[in-house]
Amino acid sequence: MSLYAQRGVSAQKEEVHQAIQKLDQGLYPHAFCKIYPDYLCNDGDWVNIMHADGAGTKSILAYLYWKETGDLSVWKGIAQDAVAMNLDDLLCVGVTDQLLFSSTIDRNKSRITGAVLEAIINGTQSFFDTLKSYGVCIHYLGGETADVGDVVRTVAVNGTMTSRWPKSRLITNDKIAAGDVIVGFSSAGKANYETEYNSGLGSNGLTSARHDVLEKYYGLNFPESFEPLLNEEVVYIGRNRMTDTIDIEGETISIGKLLLSPTRTYAPLMKQLLDTHFNEINGVIHCSGGGQTKCMKYLPQPFSIIKDNLFTPPPVFDLIKDNSGADWKEMYQVFNMGHRLEIFTNEATAAKMIGTSESLGIAAKIVGRVEPAVADKSSLLLKGVFGEIGYQY
Repeated sequence: MSLYAQRGVSAQKEEVHQAIQKLDQGLYPHAFCKIYPDYLCNDGDWVNIMHADGAGTKSILAYLYWKETGDLSVWKGIAQDAVAMNLDDLLCVGVTDQLLFSSTIDRNKSRITGAVLEAIINGTQSFFDTLKSYGVCIHYLGGETADVGDVVRTVAVNGTMTSRWPKSRLITNDKIAAGDVIVGFSSAGKANYETEYNSGLGSNGLTSARHDVLEKYYGLNFPESFEPLLNEEVVYIGRNRMTDTIDIEGETISIGKLLLSPTRTYAPLMKQLLDTHFNEINGVIHCSGGGQTKCMKYLPQPFSIIKDNLFTPPPVFDLIKDNSGADWKEMYQVFNMGHRLEIFTNEATAAKMIGTSESLGIAAKIVGRVEPAVADKSSLLLKGVFGEIGYQY
């Protein structure tokens, strides 16, 4: 059993999918988000879309960093995580504007102060102000902030995002076809709209990242930061403190800041790509939970997906792998490993998209392609310095 599973987490969320299998799948079952008829106005040319997500266990990392350093600014990043994990899923179906957001913050008041709440709420609005300058308008409608110390040990930061959107401007993934190339957009580096180096980790796999990298000190001093029923052998098994440093691209960055890099949003990029190349975009995938295997859930029919020109994993993933001893197959199932957005398109359009991405400071390249399925079954093949990894579906 993988370390991830031993910690009570599933990258593929099998039990969740089992629980919701009888629910309405919406108008377009292969779309990255559920899309429903326009129940608000009953207009057949429009649809309603709603999505809920959050920062996950990354908020525990923020808690540890704040307790150790006293740095409140780290909570602004958690606010961005909660927004980006919603927004970037909606980007995958074509939504880039006139969005509504409602936050849900559950805290243990004995450990999470009012100053932390203020940092999260103000950080949310600050992120929206930045996005507005790129033509992505999100309206903050408040939300629920609850003191539920009997339910959460520290804090959970989540949100819900919704939109009413024209049906003619949807990306449903139904156009994905053999012959498509897959453009990957880097999750790491420093985009023009970011203020510091982004490790590329995002908000998925943080349970593994936290326990695999950080040392036993955190379990002994902050028992509220983990599930007490876990086997001690999988709790904080790493070699690092949050304040340890690493040199990346000429910068000295603390391990804490590396793990807590705010989830990059691709909204400024996707706004441009959808405005310019909408008709050539056959599918869009946010490589979040499930990492590089995420695309296999949204194919309109069986295909063989080959990714043989992947990005070199950014240093944060080397750090996690070296500490944990996880194999490459698990790493690519849990983490994005270098690109968190991929677009299925034709080769000519791919070149133009790559140019647009690079103009925003985001590295991009063709990472793979779509081929006909073998024996009418979908498969995924990853190739890289690690050799080959195959997944069957």
